Amino acid sequence: MNNFDFLFQNTSPVDINNGIAQRIRTIRKRRKITQKKLSELSGVSLGSVKRFETSGEISLLSLTKIAIALDIEKELCTLFSDVPYLSLKEIENEQKQKA
Repeated sequence: MNNFDFLFQNTSPVDINNGIAQRIRTIRKRRKITQKKLSELSGVSLGSVKRFETSGEISLLSLTKIAIALDIEKELCTLFSDVPYLSLKEIENEQKQKA
């Protein structure tokens, strides 16, 4: 599996999607689940599973269904949970929202 680094400076949206698709495909294959079986387990059409694995294109709802079917929804649920602040102003803005 290629090591896909989300922190790479010149990463395009397509590159990120393809990296996610590659990771999902690797997990699926590691668990010896066919695309057809993943489709059945997740309720996502076989065509959508195939398109996702080849192009990285998928709806967020379908990605969530696939993550649940592969028992990796926790990783999806923690996405963006530990995003560092970019400035002091950002911290102030968040504190104002909570007040």
